Amino acid sequence: MSYTFVPVILAGGKGERFWPLSRRLRPKQFLCLDGSGRSLLQSTSDRLLNLSGGWENLWVITSALVADVVREQLPQLPESNLLVEPEGKDTAPAVAWATLEVAKRYGKDAVIGFFPADHWIENLAAFEKTIQAASEVALTQEAIVTLGIQPNYPSTGYGYIEQGELQGEYGGISVYRVSQFTEKPDSEKAAYFIETGRFSWNSGMFIFRAGVVLQELHTYAPNILQPLEEKGVDAYYELEKKSIDYALMEKTQLAYVLPANFGWDDLGDWNALERLLKGEAKNVDLARHLELDTQGAILYSSNPDEVIVTIGLENVVIVRDGNATLIVAKERTQDIKKVIQLIKDNPDLEQLL
Repeated sequence: MSYTFVPVILAGGKGERFWPLSRRLRPKQFLCLDGSGRSLLQSTSDRLLNLSGGWENLWVITSALVADVVREQLPQLPESNLLVEPEGKDTAPAVAWATLEVAKRYGKDAVIGFFPADHWIENLAAFEKTIQAASEVALTQEAIVTLGIQPNYPSTGYGYIEQGELQGEYGGISVYRVSQFTEKPDSEKAAYFIETGRFSWNSGMFIFRAGVVLQELHTYAPNILQPLEEKGVDAYYELEKKSIDYALMEKTQLAYVLPANFGWDDLGDWNALERLLKGEAKNVDLARHLELDTQGAILYSSNPDEVIVTIGLENVVIVRDGNATLIVAKERTQDIKKVIQLIKDNPDLEQLL
């Protein structure tokens, strides 16, 4: 089946939970967190190039603040494929604007995929097979396909998607109508979701034909789509800040879910490095680390000449980057965003952002 597939990388996030390594002018998607030598953005583009057929069909949408970093890290990306938002308004305006621009070039039958820039994927072959199956659904159905991740533990940090009626198999992968979206549940509800076998994690990846989503945005989010149709990027200043989940996915009747299993992590905070890298070691050492009776620690230093010495510590994260040091209990890493707000409230500390 011949069709044009246009991947769009969402690269405008702030990555605040990876502070102090992730900063305002160098957020998480531009960092290498796994020792591979490739940033998360570069790794994302690497795995999408085969699906897009080359750089000419790969797009990136990002903020004006970091657009030059995108250009630096992806020098092969055509300038016309880089969409620069004057200010971040969350994913709904980003998806709407990018879909409009892709439809202008390729037509409304183009199949578009949206992919966050900061995800980790383990099995590239399984990932490509899943995207091809989702694309076939989008081609043959009036469908907005979201990739659900088959959960392996009752996470309270992810949104969940409940599978409704089975719609068939595509490429050997089952596809379901979406019954409902649920925001991050408490631990009891998350455990129930896992037990039923009907729920998957919301990955934030979507595949659809351009015309289908434009039609649905006209119905459910005209206050976002119409200004962009009329004014293009100049409409951004008047747009509401809203996620695509709230603006469209929780309202549309065309949502399909394809439960996937290709090894995935959204790298939400420093604890993700333990899931990816620890193995049998006592600690995750992305720094020169001299330890005495320390275990369960995650350590990172951006300066290879520095040495971090620990004695008798358990389950902590220690990060050294330039003029800032973070020391936090692993179960409190979600509170890093609270610290960011404290820094924002103190003009004397603005250089730390």
